[in-house]
Amino acid sequence: MSGLLYLIPIALFLGGLGLAAFFWTLRSGQYDDLDGAAHRILFDDEGRAPPPA
Repeated sequence: MSGLLYLIPIALFLGGLGLAAFFWTLRSGQYDDLDGAAHRILFDDEGRAPPPA
């Protein structure tokens, strides 16, 4: 029972830290171009060497 006195505040702190990191990524524009990566994977890079055989 006394372990809960330590675990609950630690869990609340880590949850708040994760929520703050999520809002920081929203504010910095990490999720602005959701379709760009999906379209980029369809095209080959011109300057890339062929894989070794």
